[in-house]
Amino acid sequence: MLTLLKIRNLALVDELVWELGPGLVGVTGETGAGKSVIVGALKLVLGERADKGLIRTGEDSCTVEAVFELKEVAEIDAVLAEGGLDPCEDGSLIVRRVIGQSANRQFVNDSPVTLALLKRLGEHLVDLHGPHDHQSLLSTERQLSMLDAYAGNDAGLEAYRATWRSWRDKETELADLRQAETAGTQELDLLRHQVTEIDAAQLKPEEEDEIADRYRRASNSTRLVELSAAAASALGEDESGVLTRLLEVQRLVRELEKLDPSVRERTQGLEGAVMELQELERSLADYSEDLDIDPKEASRLEERVNLFETLKRKYGGSDLATVLAHRDRAAARLDSVENRGERLEQLAAEAAQLREATDKAGLALSAKRKKAAPKLAKEIAAQLKDLGFKQSSFEVQVASNKEPAASGLEGIDFLFGPNPGEPLQPLRQIASSGEISRVMLAVKSALAEQDATPLMVFDEIDANVGGEIARAVGKKMAVLGAKHQVVAITHFPQVAALAARHYVVEKEVAGGRTRSRMFPVNGEGRISELVRMLGGGGDSARAMAASLLAEA
Repeated sequence: MLTLLKIRNLALVDELVWELGPGLVGVTGETGAGKSVIVGALKLVLGERADKGLIRTGEDSCTVEAVFELKEVAEIDAVLAEGGLDPCEDGSLIVRRVIGQSANRQFVNDSPVTLALLKRLGEHLVDLHGPHDHQSLLSTERQLSMLDAYAGNDAGLEAYRATWRSWRDKETELADLRQAETAGTQELDLLRHQVTEIDAAQLKPEEEDEIADRYRRASNSTRLVELSAAAASALGEDESGVLTRLLEVQRLVRELEKLDPSVRERTQGLEGAVMELQELERSLADYSEDLDIDPKEASRLEERVNLFETLKRKYGGSDLATVLAHRDRAAARLDSVENRGERLEQLAAEAAQLREATDKAGLALSAKRKKAAPKLAKEIAAQLKDLGFKQSSFEVQVASNKEPAASGLEGIDFLFGPNPGEPLQPLRQIASSGEISRVMLAVKSALAEQDATPLMVFDEIDANVGGEIARAVGKKMAVLGAKHQVVAITHFPQVAALAARHYVVEKEVAGGRTRSRMFPVNGEGRISELVRMLGGGGDSARAMAASLLAEA
């Protein structure tokens, strides 16, 4: 639920810290007191665009911060992961909006986020409804989602969509190949030449460095022989060689050790040095002999290196891997052109197979929808009767699509007839905001078990209805409060009396400035607020207020 809402310098609110509790939370106050600021702050949390006109006069910025405590975090964590953010810790989510004179910023758990990401999060956090906020209910796509939630179609819908996407991708591939122009003779000849030329070279990406090293040694073999032989000679055991002189040093040291054995600690590395230099001399001599390269081999290596460079220049690459990649593309294009008819048949067969699988998954989804539709309609109709539509009719109409869609093989429409004898009409054709508000509440009540949104906000949806109907609306919201946290902004005492917690918004003037403030009311304070809402201050009004609370 929403545990805390902080507002600073937003319109008439200079500072507000609101700690909400569970269940139905009532918010009341006179018209113009600032109740709309609460709704406006929540819309900012939901990612609605804002401008500097919201900033309280004389201030540089305004801030809204909301703290949510969540039991189910999987969907929220998925959205956070897409935005590169860490998952919720202990189910806590903090959303902060800062509206400035020059720029606006938004943060989730102190990390900056885009407005688009915040809006996606908001869809999972708050369901806000006012007299004109019913677009989600009027959307047939949203209605279908509601039916699927009621029918428990999550797994079936996911399986269908995966199959449908595969079918559509295959159909797109087939259409592209059908529309593709066939290649001309000149292009075919060029493609064949490129594939043949590269294949004839028998390229291996790993051989390029090896051949280059061998060619480098072959082209410098004479100089390498001279250098290695000279080095070996300088180490040799003739009169001027290093080893000859070192062996003399070794003889002298041995005599020294005979006279003073303690000197061995100082000369013990000499034996090793002599052995290493002898090994070095032998190794250089072997290297010199190995460099005796056949001129034919040197010529072959040169031709190979030149071939590599020629192919790299022709096919725009810096290495052989790029040349081979070009070959694969040319071969694929050649194959698609030469075997176009065969490929078309193959794709058509694959598309037909995927269409069959899509239809099968769609029919399984349709069966559950058609079974759940009348049950959901009956549930909503019962809820509507509780809300004053005693003789109304409600139907979930299921109509097949011409072609499988991303949502399935059919679409649905919520049909409503508030008056007997009149034909049922789609909800979007109902003009009365009072009627659509109550229909929305009936739908929400019927789907209370399936709706995972933590917070529901009803902004004066009891407008344009009578006292008894307002009482019924309040009861429905109170029942919803057992499953969700519900905030009801209302002018009806019958609704406010049913709230588990009651807050009042009022305006006051201090220091020549007008500001809105919110405070909880209990006991006599709550009775006084209900008396104000009833429109009278006499004993009868107080008795009525006390009766409403007692009955609640």
